[in-house]
Amino acid sequence: MKPERTRPADDAAVVVGRLISATSVAHGRQAQLQHALESRVVLEQAKGILAERLKVSVDEAFTILRRTARSHRVKLHAAARAVVEDDPAFEAVLRDLNR
Repeated sequence: MKPERTRPADDAAVVVGRLISATSVAHGRQAQLQHALESRVVLEQAKGILAERLKVSVDEAFTILRRTARSHRVKLHAAARAVVEDDPAFEAVLRDLNR
């Protein structure tokens, strides 16, 4: 019995399918990395702003930001964004940070 041979078009379809799948995964990963980078930038900006406002080190500013976010049950990124944007929706958070 002869092994069944596939047609070149079938082989090409498999290769194209795999490339499309790999490209989709790569785009998803790139989007995740971009989001992480943007979040990190906001966090670093907030730390700098707080360090300047509160006259503390950047490490202390991060500790204060993290503690305040936890006590108000908001995500760290949301608290950082509130600091950077001076967002009125997070007035309580900002008030605590400016003590």
